[in-house]
Amino acid sequence: MKFLQTAAVGMFMALPFTASAADFTELFPNHPGTQYPEVNEHLKNFDYQQGNVELPGGQITLTVPDGYYYLSQEDAAVVLTFFWGNPEAPTMGMLFPAKYTPMDAGAWGVDFQWEDIGYVSDEDADSYDYDDLLGDMKRDTRADSEARVDAGYDTIELVGWAEQPSYDVNERKLHWALELAFGDYEENTLNYELRALGREGVLKANFIASISQLEEVKAGLPVVAEMVAFNPGKTYAEFDPSMDKVAALGFGGLIAGKLAAKAGAFGVILLMLKKFWFIAFLPLLALKNRIFGKRA
Repeated sequence: MKFLQTAAVGMFMALPFTASAADFTELFPNHPGTQYPEVNEHLKNFDYQQGNVELPGGQITLTVPDGYYYLSQEDAAVVLTFFWGNPEAPTMGMLFPAKYTPMDAGAWGVDFQWEDIGYVSDEDADSYDYDDLLGDMKRDTRADSEARVDAGYDTIELVGWAEQPSYDVNERKLHWALELAFGDYEENTLNYELRALGREGVLKANFIASISQLEEVKAGLPVVAEMVAFNPGKTYAEFDPSMDKVAALGFGGLIAGKLAAKAGAFGVILLMLKKFWFIAFLPLLALKNRIFGKRA
């Protein structure tokens, strides 16, 4: 798949060379806010960054166009834990379409994480039977689901591919999407993943959305992928076998590894939680007690 699209080229040519930050009223001049004063205060205090943004760790620079904004590690942590009710976990920041605040009902976002696993060889990228791989992942998810029930949580089912894995050998970027069902919730979860391969590890870009947003996320994927660039000295092409670490994880493990090792891990569970904030009759504190779909 070729990530670069003609429409995206014009946007990137017009971008500034350094990051700039807009405030809430500049980016959302007509937004009415929410019913929660503390949430509104956070929204007003966020820095909505655009332009060239270097992610923590110095490995990667995001080139963020006007149609998107980036939130720092600190701001993203507020979104993930306080807004969306997830447990604390590492994040390198988040990316959002500029037409949404993180609290809008239609919002989706991209959480960035770094895996310091070393250089992942892509020599076997074309050798996988993805139907077989999916079968293995389903079995692992069923086993994890039993453990979740024993711990008092809702079941999890891997329904299937929402989008089969696709690898761009020129850009060294891999993406795929899974459809997941949690308990008896009416709407399934979309787990859309992008991986960018570098010299020393892999950038994980986890799209947080519902299955009904699949087409919108698919449309945004090429633009998001094009934003990601490894800094000089950190690119995949600069791998030096005489001195650099090689990942123990194979190429297929980028897709199945984490889910197979502990299906239902942070990145998967995270996707389900944001929709709870839009159930109008649940008070704030009660809502926060429903993390991970835990039964009363």
